[in-house]
Amino acid sequence: MLFRFEINFADVDRGVYQDHDLRVAQHPSEDAPRLLTRVLAYVLEHKEGIAFGKGLSDGDDAAVFVATLDGRVTDWIDVGSPAPDRLHRASKLAERVAVYAHRRPDILVQKCQKERIHNKEALRIVAVPGDVLAFLEQRLERNNKWDISVTEGRTMIVCGNDVCEAEFATIPLT
Repeated sequence: MLFRFEINFADVDRGVYQDHDLRVAQHPSEDAPRLLTRVLAYVLEHKEGIAFGKGLSDGDDAAVFVATLDGRVTDWIDVGSPAPDRLHRASKLAERVAVYAHRRPDILVQKCQKERIHNKEALRIVAVPGDVLAFLEQRLERNNKWDISVTEGRTMIVCGNDVCEAEFATIPLT
């Protein structure tokens, strides 16, 4: 299924202001929370050169990545609970690695703490609040219009007349 997301994004903390008009395909085995987490990761990590990966059809590709004009991957952004060896490979490939964990980020942290991961201290695990995903899933349509703003670490999402506010906490691995 193909979804359209028109998103007005304002990250006051980073000085990033961007309008997005995204067409995002949902893999047949992908549930709505994972799809929504991919879209949120794309928007919240926005910088020049950001793109969606090939998705679940290519297990060696990031969910979202940032690449330079010469094709070098600078940011590897994954979704869910990737295996520590995948994160190890990603951290050797990219300068920055982030994981947007939408289910049980504590279990991912425990797995990563036990394994050898290149540049582990630079790995960011972002806990996606379940109430944000529930809010968005209830309003998910084929065509979506959102306003997302980040101020002082708080994220506010507006869908129509409804508002959801939350903090996307970063969990350290050390």
